[in-house]
Amino acid sequence: MSFISVLQHSPVLFVSFCSLIGLIVGSFLNVVIYRLPRMLEREWRQECAELHAELSAGANGTEQAHEPHEALAHEILAAEPAFNLITPPSTCPNCGHRITALENIPLISYVALRGRCSQCRTAISMRYPVVEGLTAALSGLVAWHFGYGFIAFAVLALVWAMIALAFIDLDTQLLPNDITMPMLWGGLLINLDGGFTDIHSAVIGAMLGYLALWSVYWGYKLLTGREGMGYGDFKLLAAIGAWLGWQMLPLVILFSSIVGSMAGLGLMLIAKHGRHAPIPFGPYLVCGGVVALLWGSEINSAYLGLF
Repeated sequence: MSFISVLQHSPVLFVSFCSLIGLIVGSFLNVVIYRLPRMLEREWRQECAELHAELSAGANGTEQAHEPHEALAHEILAAEPAFNLITPPSTCPNCGHRITALENIPLISYVALRGRCSQCRTAISMRYPVVEGLTAALSGLVAWHFGYGFIAFAVLALVWAMIALAFIDLDTQLLPNDITMPMLWGGLLINLDGGFTDIHSAVIGAMLGYLALWSVYWGYKLLTGREGMGYGDFKLLAAIGAWLGWQMLPLVILFSSIVGSMAGLGLMLIAKHGRHAPIPFGPYLVCGGVVALLWGSEINSAYLGLF
């Protein structure tokens, strides 16, 4: 009997397997959460350098003047060491100690090292085991809820992407297109054959998800003169709508708004945040999306049953 067959016929083993994979993926998500915003920042600097070179060339009015400026911009950027999701290897931010394979085992290494670098004994952020544990727990929950099959594996990828987005938004107040746009197209693709909903509901969900928060953004800006949220929030809700259909959007918006309001009030009372201090909305959209993904049909049915 093959391992695949065992997974198909043993829910307990499937849940355990997905939890273990989630633990490993959670370790990689820590890398994505830390590095992707910095990779984007490097790209933006490169674009600015190239634009500066073009403007300088235009000001000088000669094609020859363009070449040294552009060459200088590329030379400056090339001097920066390679930085992506693979290079350089993970190191301690305090002493530069390179993290060994044994020191990089999810959760276990953190406990074994007592939450400190093996060399300089600087405390390691609790963020790392939290992301790993959360990813493992949600992966197991998805496996238990959907059972073995293509849908379960698709949902795992969706949940992993949303975890990365939530923590990136917490750190930087950015929701990178590199994650939100593949999520959106992935939702439309999986619903071509009715994965979660029909394709019409998915397309309408993507459009309404974007337009709902886009309308809130402009309404708030016209009333106050300030921006209340970023365009990444529009794209994230559009992606959730593409996966789950427009019928789930009211639940996602309501849940995320309630949780976000409670969190904002708590921050103002406990952490003394000012009224106008920016609070990322992406994590609350992610919470609403996960709730709708796992229990949305039951919640909507119970709500409609009241009437």
